[in-house]
Amino acid sequence: MALALVLLTALAVSTLPGGDTSPDRTGRTCTPRTVASWEPDPAVTGEFARYGDDGILHDDWTGGDGTHSVRLPDGRVLWLFSDTFLGRVHQPPNPSGQPHTWREMSAPAVRNSGVLMSASGVLERTLPAPLFPDPAPDRWRWPVAARVEPRTPGSDERVVRVLLWTRETGRAPWIYGVPAATEVATLSLPDLRVEGITTVLDQSSVADPAERVLFGTAAVADGGWTYVFGGDDGRSALGGHAYAYVARVPDGRLAEPGAWRYWDGRGWSRRAEPRPVLGDGDAKGVGSAFTVVRDGDTYTLFTMAAGTRGLTTVTAYWACSPSGPWQGPVKEFAPPLPEDSGGGGGLAAYNPRTHPALGTDGGLLLSYDVNWLDAAPGVAHTEVNRNVSLYRPRFLRLRLTPGD
Repeated sequence: MALALVLLTALAVSTLPGGDTSPDRTGRTCTPRTVASWEPDPAVTGEFARYGDDGILHDDWTGGDGTHSVRLPDGRVLWLFSDTFLGRVHQPPNPSGQPHTWREMSAPAVRNSGVLMSASGVLERTLPAPLFPDPAPDRWRWPVAARVEPRTPGSDERVVRVLLWTRETGRAPWIYGVPAATEVATLSLPDLRVEGITTVLDQSSVADPAERVLFGTAAVADGGWTYVFGGDDGRSALGGHAYAYVARVPDGRLAEPGAWRYWDGRGWSRRAEPRPVLGDGDAKGVGSAFTVVRDGDTYTLFTMAAGTRGLTTVTAYWACSPSGPWQGPVKEFAPPLPEDSGGGGGLAAYNPRTHPALGTDGGLLLSYDVNWLDAAPGVAHTEVNRNVSLYRPRFLRLRLTPGD
């Protein structure tokens, strides 16, 4: 997932354009949002470095991308990752004499993983990995957004629903997988056992992979609904901008395909024929790994910027409702990269993700992933093993305020 999304994303936070309020297509008004400030969060970044460098256990997480989180009812946080390295790491110097903590090239890797954090913010253990097994040969699952919701509508029993992207092996330009389906996994609480996985939107019948839509890059609760955002991320694999889409599902029914309603440009339809809510195929659009957060009455979307800036830069859009209209893009910013690493020219930031469950009075927590960008076979793999800090999430603390 790392390099696929390196080609799609970067992190720009913004001052959102003005006016006290702005109406959506139904007349609903909201307040534009401005990112007043941002700064690195060394505490959370450092906790993942501490845990990843701990060599006591040999089946622990040592690095991963596609960072998502969900707070559990007992206060713990479940962190979900896509492509993941396990095993152990070694302290410097490594065989090349570089002063980085390093990982052997033979270290095991899996398509997804889960790591548990205590209520006090200490990473404690890696769940048996992969957490979500491959559905078939040459197919795999990447976890995206997750929600705690009632097992059934109105039930007091809670479960974790994890949205999954199913992808399958493909040829160029689909070297990071052809989009195949959106699934939902149900995990029991408190033991986080995978009870079952349900396909909610199979895209295998869509002949052109660039037209396939996968949902789950973000999930936001509002008024008894979960709004699930997605994209036709195959367009990004072809070097273009993806369009953003949205569906909504009543509380407690994420794992029921028949409960999903898709925005079709006019309203919420049972027919799985979604229409874009954001993107024009040119200057406006998203990477496959965008994130959405609701702040007061306003939705804010962070994604990688257009063109080559998308390797380093994040931008933002805002709207009064999930279906838009979305305003922007707005002012950009680039998150800090490691000093590294054999010259440093090959580094890229990607995959911005908000983590509202970890927000405090210190602001909104946002993560981004870092990888080595090089098209030559095996180069990125070599670099992220030579310096394990390159393939771990990094965190920023953002402050949102009303726009002008």
